[in-house]
Amino acid sequence: MSTEDDRPDSGAPIGRRGFLRLGTAVAVAASMISPTAAFALPHAGGLHRRLAFFNLHTGEHLTADYWVKGHYRSDVLHAVNRLFRDYRTGAVHRIDPRLLDVVYALQKRVGAHGPFHVVSGYRSPHTNNMLIETDHYGVARHSYHLKGMAVDLRLPGYSLNRLHRAALSLRAGGVGYYPDSDFIHIDVGPVRSW
Repeated sequence: MSTEDDRPDSGAPIGRRGFLRLGTAVAVAASMISPTAAFALPHAGGLHRRLAFFNLHTGEHLTADYWVKGHYRSDVLHAVNRLFRDYRTGAVHRIDPRLLDVVYALQKRVGAHGPFHVVSGYRSPHTNNMLIETDHYGVARHSYHLKGMAVDLRLPGYSLNRLHRAALSLRAGGVGYYPDSDFIHIDVGPVRSW
């Protein structure tokens, strides 16, 4: 039998153990909601996340801190949307910022500093259907490229195999390996690989 003195004080501040238990419960709940919600992004200093890209089809470059002091920079996200556009049609689409977080984590995992070469970012329905009809690389009918949630890329100076293994180790979404075409696919859908 408990007395009034044995019951926890609901108005008392939460202790270190209680905080850790609460954090664990939140992480478990988040992983049940979304396959990428539990992805832990490594922070380099915690204040800035910088990425560099080179679009192979348009020749455009972008190097920028896309995340600063806990916030995504909307001007940089707009620039990424443009750089990742469907180069065949010119269609621009919003790129999911979580995709940038995965690319950033990949960059940290391999210790890279140079620009990622973008083979394909956003893909319009027109382009996706055209690629399906030509059986180009086994393109998916409901590709995450259509949603701005995928990128095909390579990283000069780093073997494709190393990049692929590092992407798989993140367990942050889909990872495809295309050695004949010299790129890997990364998306922020469910964790899977091919």
